[in-house]
Amino acid sequence: MSSPVTVNILGKEYQIACPEEEKEALMSSARLVHDNMKKIRDSGKVVGVDRIAVMAALNLAHELIVFQHDEGHDMEKVNNKIMQLKERVSAFLDEDRQLEL
Repeated sequence: MSSPVTVNILGKEYQIACPEEEKEALMSSARLVHDNMKKIRDSGKVVGVDRIAVMAALNLAHELIVFQHDEGHDMEKVNNKIMQLKERVSAFLDEDRQLEL
């Protein structure tokens, strides 16, 4: 059964219907998108939320394509990519905790 999940990306809330068993994956995806968009916005090179969103989507798509091409060919690269993603999520969570204090 799908239920609405609220995610926050760059200070804007979005409600997304999501099956309960996929809620954590959705939340992780939203954090990844938020982090990507924040990094692009903070660089100052791209102006406008729509352009930032397109750049973030292109960056994530590129990472996915590179990952798919490397999958199964170089396990070390796969493990490094997983560690990078974990570090990004941890950094976001640490930043979020600091904001709460």
